[in-house]
Amino acid sequence: MQNRLLLTATVEREEALRVTPAGVPVLEVWLRHQSRQTEAGIERDVACEIQAVIAGEKARQLSGRLSGCQIEAQGFVCQRSLRNARLVLHIEHVEFVKG
Repeated sequence: MQNRLLLTATVEREEALRVTPAGVPVLEVWLRHQSRQTEAGIERDVACEIQAVIAGEKARQLSGRLSGCQIEAQGFVCQRSLRNARLVLHIEHVEFVKG
């Protein structure tokens, strides 16, 4: 089964870097996407905001550098926790979009 998401978005908010009890650095960000898409032959404006997390050394490297930037984020979606079904994008790869 596949669970891959590629999204170009602006980082609206970036939280302070935190470290889990297991010692893993985690960076939480909120992404805002806006685009024009074609659905059933009809063009429409789409917009969404999605919470995302970056874990590991990449979180440490990007901490303090993302807020306000447009990025291309690639990763997978998962519910926030066992008790919270809200979807969160777990970013595995980030590229800054020039523009």
